[in-house]
Amino acid sequence: MSIRHIVMWKLASEAPDEKLAQAEEMRVALEGLNGVVPTLRSLTVRPNSLFVGANYDVVLDSTFDDADGLAAYAAHPAHEEAAKVIKKYAAERTAVDYEF
Repeated sequence: MSIRHIVMWKLASEAPDEKLAQAEEMRVALEGLNGVVPTLRSLTVRPNSLFVGANYDVVLDSTFDDADGLAAYAAHPAHEEAAKVIKKYAAERTAVDYEF
């Protein structure tokens, strides 16, 4: 079984243009981990496009072979660097991990 790791963030900014710019910076930082973190099978980041203000602002959708692969990703130095970008903008975070 594989693991799907989904994370959503609400951004601190209220300005729509600023949120889009921040989401793009987050996307570049996180999608740059593809091919860098050995246990990461796929990762995409997208901004919310509907019901702005009611939904979370940004979503990450990633897959791993197993829970150990997810743990290795979380501890990888490149992920820790990308997380610094996220922490600059995120006000809230929620996540779900499931087997498929």
